[in-house]
Amino acid sequence: MTAPLSPDLRTLRPGPLRPFADTTVSTVVAGFVAMMTGYTSSLVLMFQAGQAAHLTDAQISSWIWALSIGMAVCTIGLSLWFRVPIVIAWSTPGAALLISSLPHVPYAEAIGAYIVCALLLTAVGLTGWFDTLMKRIPGGIAAALLAGILFEIGIEIFHAAQYQTPLVLTMFLSYLAFKRAVPRYAIVATLGVGILAAAALGLLDFSHFRVAVAKPVFTMPAFSVSAIVSIGIPLFVVAMASQNVPGIAVLRADGYDHTVAPSSPLIATTGLASLLLAPFGSHGVNLAAITAAICTGSHAHEDRTKRYMAAVWCGVFYLVAGIFGATIAALFAAFPKALVVSIAALALFGSIMSGLTNAMQDPKQREAALVTFMVTASGLTLLSIGAAFWGLVAGVLTQFVLNARRA
Repeated sequence: MTAPLSPDLRTLRPGPLRPFADTTVSTVVAGFVAMMTGYTSSLVLMFQAGQAAHLTDAQISSWIWALSIGMAVCTIGLSLWFRVPIVIAWSTPGAALLISSLPHVPYAEAIGAYIVCALLLTAVGLTGWFDTLMKRIPGGIAAALLAGILFEIGIEIFHAAQYQTPLVLTMFLSYLAFKRAVPRYAIVATLGVGILAAAALGLLDFSHFRVAVAKPVFTMPAFSVSAIVSIGIPLFVVAMASQNVPGIAVLRADGYDHTVAPSSPLIATTGLASLLLAPFGSHGVNLAAITAAICTGSHAHEDRTKRYMAAVWCGVFYLVAGIFGATIAALFAAFPKALVVSIAALALFGSIMSGLTNAMQDPKQREAALVTFMVTASGLTLLSIGAAFWGLVAGVLTQFVLNARRA
């Protein structure tokens, strides 16, 4: 079961589209924080995988360009169409997988494997199979999955406090003060304080900053069984288990029912985008989970029906990042890591609280929800598949064993 549709969401689609009227400072900041979190957390993986596979700087830049353009177009288009905060991201576990697998196959064959993965994703979306599956996941387990995914990011602020204590402590205390005085602008104000504090502590480093425009590089795909088996199929499994399942869970946990955000067209759209951009280096774009929660939570906008603009602004920043890929990477590198992880963690506090609250509402689902949360938050990885998938499996199994009808 999914979370019941709130009254304000029943009227989400009708009426004129008013993107400028629905834009606030909080939606712009939420979009920027979501984009910044995604890029700073895993952009380095693409550079690492590309260098390991001996790709040229132009090919790596094209890879980032293709991912960014795909994420931007899908995020903006889907969010405006459904009027729901739908954030698209690249597959971070997929990028990590490529660090070990990409060096062992010719680049053209890797492109062919990306195409096979994209075709599989498109087929899953068009058949409607995934939507049917998600409707059967209990609401408590879906909420616990969300909380578990975000928990690991949320506690990073306290890990960061161990090595950047003055900066993190200043940001945390500022957040509490702003949350009490001006809760709607707590995140944007804390981000400003964090940047000022980092500058005062001498933690900003713009020595490597440069302006550079990314250019797409087309690679003619080639197909081989070995590349499809070692890259294409694993990428598909990782995308479904670690991106699309938790991505839909985030939407459902924040009250965006399948009637306003059906999963099948979302996945089919990302599959088609991945197919078109694969020859330029994109290993695939999928539904976002962690960054999506930044845009679906109350920090993005008090009115749930207007949070779609947070995702739209995230897409706009994706677009800028794609055009100036190398510049954005250098800009993010100028900020201390503690600042980035702290602002991301603070932005997710509301979503974590909501997930835990919804997970424990139904007494019959509490134990299954607890297992889901614990396995997901543990960071467990088996068979190269992340904790989100195994948390879902463990929760559903627990729910079935404890609540199945006795003979």
